[in-house]
Amino acid sequence: MGFKKDFMWGVATASYQIEGAAYEDGKGLSIWDVYCEEEGNIFDHHTGEIACDHYHRFREDVQIMKELGVKAYRFSISWPRVIPEGIGGVNEKGIAFYDELVNELISAGITPYVTLYHWDLPYALHKRGGWLNPESPRWFKAYATLIADRLGDRVKHFVTFNEPQCFIGLGNLQGVHAPGLKTTTRDALQMAHNVLLAHGLGVRAIREHAKGEVKVGWAPTGGMNYPLTNSTEDIEATRKSIFEIPKDFKKSWNWNVSWWNDPIFLGKYPEEGVRLLGNLMPEVKPGDLEIISEQIDFLGYNIYNGGCIRADKSGRPKYVKRKDGYSRTAIDWPITPEVLYWGPKFLYEHYGKPIHITENGLSCHDVISLDGKVHDPNRIDFLNRYLIELREAVNDGVRIDAYFQWSLMDNFEWGEGYDDRFGIVYVDYETQQRIIKDSGYWYKNVVESNGENL
Repeated sequence: MGFKKDFMWGVATASYQIEGAAYEDGKGLSIWDVYCEEEGNIFDHHTGEIACDHYHRFREDVQIMKELGVKAYRFSISWPRVIPEGIGGVNEKGIAFYDELVNELISAGITPYVTLYHWDLPYALHKRGGWLNPESPRWFKAYATLIADRLGDRVKHFVTFNEPQCFIGLGNLQGVHAPGLKTTTRDALQMAHNVLLAHGLGVRAIREHAKGEVKVGWAPTGGMNYPLTNSTEDIEATRKSIFEIPKDFKKSWNWNVSWWNDPIFLGKYPEEGVRLLGNLMPEVKPGDLEIISEQIDFLGYNIYNGGCIRADKSGRPKYVKRKDGYSRTAIDWPITPEVLYWGPKFLYEHYGKPIHITENGLSCHDVISLDGKVHDPNRIDFLNRYLIELREAVNDGVRIDAYFQWSLMDNFEWGEGYDDRFGIVYVDYETQQRIIKDSGYWYKNVVESNGENL
């Protein structure tokens, strides 16, 4: 069977990671601009001030995508670039940048997928309390309205939020990402609820203000475990490990698949989670869940790795410790291709929405070789293994409409700065030279064959 004929083979990036031009043309500060100022927050004191200079080089980058034959490009918009204070006055030069980018993509035959929020909250809104402020969902609605008004005549695919688990958990609970807060569980839960409200209001705004039919989704993340064997017991135990509310939920809630997705797709928070949180539960006002569960068209998921699960004697999930350990990427993440079969399968069965793999890829130790090329066999092997699993999921009846490789180009990898390279295009940050890696040409062949050559 294989991938459907109109399968969306794409690549993905994020605004702060590639754009640069942090202080140009009226752009306001983001929390990442400020977080990077303080020494010790980012590897070797790197910043996104220049990054890949995509702001000035986007036409070149679109031509690279065209050469690679990708069908879709998922990029995010920098909220402070288009609304410097987060609310109020619009920066027309910022809007013009995205307007020209969209036009360039369409001219190249590439479908734009716009992500509204990929972590770069306007610093002005952070000073007003950020996602803890009860007005934050309405701030996001106004921002979504602007983007739908200005770009929604041509952009037909929108993602509201990217990885709320990370920008709430890493940024506001653990304090290792911007804005660097270590808040209480109670406050973080309220932030998460406000983000879900913002998502729902954003969906409504996009549908009301975009021109014509649009498709809207969102892109959370989390470990997608896989069973040790194909026995019914191991498969059911793995399913439990993904969706159940564990006993340590007060500590682990932020990475729980059901806590983030049940309100959107099922219109309610998991009852066991509500019980375990007790008085830590965020305030849920009448009508909140109706807003949060506004109908969306697809479930995006960023899937990289997961754990191996077997059923114990009582049928409970138990993580399996592999005697030989896991093969690992350059950023030390385990390589577990099976998750790209079981993750989409479980998510599709549970929530019933088409799946978009909105991120998948790895960091490698990439160098420019003596022949001037970048040879990255490890990345090719990784992507091949994962995509074979994804194809098997499709063959077994899972509706998967899109796959976005992370990332188009090497970029600012958040706390790791420029120390890790995820791209299928190499970036020399001193000269801004782009070099398509071997994996880029391999991916081109995958797209051209619609995955039949895997």
